[in-house]
Amino acid sequence: MFLKTYGLDWVICFNTMEKTHTKEVCFEDLGISPEILGVIQKLHYTVPTLIQQKAILPCIEGKDLVGIAQTGTGKTLAFAVPMLQRLMEMKGKIGLVVVPTRELAAQVEETFVKVGGPLGVRTALLIGGAAMGPQLGAIRRGPHVIIGTPGRINDHLAQRTFTGDTVAILVLDEADHMFDMGFLPQIKDIIAAVPVKRQTLLFSATMPQEIFTLASRHMQTPLRIEIARSGTVADRMDQEIFVITKDQKNRLLEHLLMEYKGSVLIFCRTKHGAKKLTANIRVMGHSVSEIHSNRSLGQRREALDSFKSGAKRVLVATDIAARGIDVSGIELVVNYDLPEQAEDYVHRIGRTGRAGMAGKAVSLVTADQYYKVKMIERLIRMPITVAKLPATLPAYRTPVFVADDEPVGARSRFGSGRSRFASDKPRAAFAPRSTRGSFSGGRFSASRPRTGGFTSRPRR
Repeated sequence: MFLKTYGLDWVICFNTMEKTHTKEVCFEDLGISPEILGVIQKLHYTVPTLIQQKAILPCIEGKDLVGIAQTGTGKTLAFAVPMLQRLMEMKGKIGLVVVPTRELAAQVEETFVKVGGPLGVRTALLIGGAAMGPQLGAIRRGPHVIIGTPGRINDHLAQRTFTGDTVAILVLDEADHMFDMGFLPQIKDIIAAVPVKRQTLLFSATMPQEIFTLASRHMQTPLRIEIARSGTVADRMDQEIFVITKDQKNRLLEHLLMEYKGSVLIFCRTKHGAKKLTANIRVMGHSVSEIHSNRSLGQRREALDSFKSGAKRVLVATDIAARGIDVSGIELVVNYDLPEQAEDYVHRIGRTGRAGMAGKAVSLVTADQYYKVKMIERLIRMPITVAKLPATLPAYRTPVFVADDEPVGARSRFGSGRSRFASDKPRAAFAPRSTRGSFSGGRFSASRPRTGGFTSRPRR
């Protein structure tokens, strides 16, 4: 452990890149209650990850915390376990978890249901693109934990379907991604709506200036735990690039899909590109689904479920899915298009090689994009191998024409304007970041947080 300062009086940094412990840490060593430990054991969680080892106990003790860790390191459990344990002791208080995307929100809720469900925990999922009726019903039932995206949470706060005054623990997950997506104003509104006296937990894969600013203004002497330096990729990640022409992209992709027999996740830059590529992969004879902003929430859930179950071997996605996919056993990640931001490369390839397993990531790069590769290499602080093209590629296939005739984005349930969640506006390539329930007898009781009535008057 060592101290760092960044013009702030709050940082205590654990450098876990150094080997600071010899004893294997177990969940039993982290101050977790017997009730939750029993659930964890039934879920077959055995050894906590590094972020869980370092974060769970301080969070149980009520400390504010900034956790920096790469994707696939178990951050959700690192805040879910202590939040549930602390809420056991708080009558009439709730936890609020804010995440950037609908997919990630659904997966975070899934973790809370797995761990907290056997203890009687109720959750509410507040996301755009979903019907309001079930959300209002979940709120009326008195959730112990609310998980949602910034815009929809603020919609509910403005409509007074629930108030923030019962929030005892606030979690901002994938904070850097929320800042990238322009959610900083909404996050500030959420912070203003919850009590000043609260526990705040902030988790992120990278550490932009916005996080330092937020921590200094809205957190109480937070502990900083950094498992890997910003931009670090998994140790067992094999990365390659192929320098090709645009006409070779589909032929090389077909070769890769024949070479790798497991599940494959492919990233495209635009929703129309993802739609077109999905059609072409289907012609190649592979089972494939797609996730992008032109797909409804139900379609996106169905696509992800079919990929998880193995019913569909290939998933084509835009960056909307880069932080919302938690699927074990992905053999290969393909960057069909390089991402708009160098940081997004880390999040994309983090979908494979999770939890200590080996992973493979391949990027298809045209000669005029090589400068982007250099920017990625500077971020991850390592060179990426330039792979040799196969001696022969599959025969050229005439690309499938796909009309872009689907509606762009969903309509807001609160009005006729375009939903704030529907934005898929590309950023400038590699542009710099903007500086912009109570518990009783081992189970949650039926006490309900106070909520307001449904009114059209905005909350001030």
